[in-house]
Amino acid sequence: MNDFISAPRRRALLAAAGLCLSAALTPAYAAEPLKVVASFSILGDIVREVGGKDVSVSTLVGPDGDAHEYEPTPADARKLAGAQLLVVNGLDFEAWLPRLEKASGFAGRKVVASEGVTPRKFAGGGHDHGHDHDHDHDHDHDHDHDHDHDHDHDHDHDHDHGKGDADGDKGGHHHHHGDADPHAWQNLANGARYARNVAEGLAAADPAHADAYRQRALAYGARIEKLDATIRQTFAAIPAERRKVVTSHDAFGYFGDAYGVTFIAVAGVSTAAEPSAADVARIIEQVKRERVPAVFVENITSPRLVQQIARETGAKVGGTLYSDALSKPGQPGATYLEMFEWNARQLAAALQP
Repeated sequence: MNDFISAPRRRALLAAAGLCLSAALTPAYAAEPLKVVASFSILGDIVREVGGKDVSVSTLVGPDGDAHEYEPTPADARKLAGAQLLVVNGLDFEAWLPRLEKASGFAGRKVVASEGVTPRKFAGGGHDHGHDHDHDHDHDHDHDHDHDHDHDHDHDHDHDHGKGDADGDKGGHHHHHGDADPHAWQNLANGARYARNVAEGLAAADPAHADAYRQRALAYGARIEKLDATIRQTFAAIPAERRKVVTSHDAFGYFGDAYGVTFIAVAGVSTAAEPSAADVARIIEQVKRERVPAVFVENITSPRLVQQIARETGAKVGGTLYSDALSKPGQPGATYLEMFEWNARQLAAALQP
């Protein structure tokens, strides 16, 4: 029996063996990270926590950016065109985004981070920006921490009311959010739900890493719940009559409902609102009447009106609060949890007797 193998046959066998060895030695993580675009910085941080090394994340509205007044650029359209997954807040927060999606030709998956959250309703139904809304909340501390969810729906709210878009349409549209408050991340219980929704969206777009996404979301959710419990204890120790503050715009309603603080907003839900002199006078009178201890400015708004109210009422000016955007890296609110911890600490310090 001839054991001789021809040279061509030998080369073919060696090539096949080399391919098998190469495949065996190629690590699983050599695949390209999932390309994800988040609509604003807070969502971007949550996606990074849940996605870890398996995702490449970019945001449209960056640190200290105002998502209410954002005007998308051609660079945003290019960024979105190359994305495999888009993560949005929902609840009509990104009024400018549907036009950007259309302009970019985005064809990937979309996940709505607020899916399953019970929306907080504004007092009096539709929220007419530019008027004083005194949210005298009936604070219910029985919060549902149910972690079960089955969210397979993408809600594409095609609104025709953005201030600007990638096509350059800058007609003077108002950012009207109906009667639902879009700032749901201001309750940490909702933040944990955001993380679970993001994990499911990532898992659907990248099934190979589904278990890793879900495990990271569980670990991140545990950190969120620990901070939530600490903040509840902090505010429960402050007398209820002192838990009142003035802020620039109406972004902290979910925080107020969750932790027992009444927020009086100078403007409405949108930073585009410019309150009238009568609105400001009414708030000044309310602050004096109710002896509101502190007023706060936000990182995305002008401090002018809040400082005026402080001067005319004697209320203490607290530190800067982070509402709709994280701070730049190296500053106190550079991640979602750092932002929340910073805000709670500033508020509690100003409200202490």
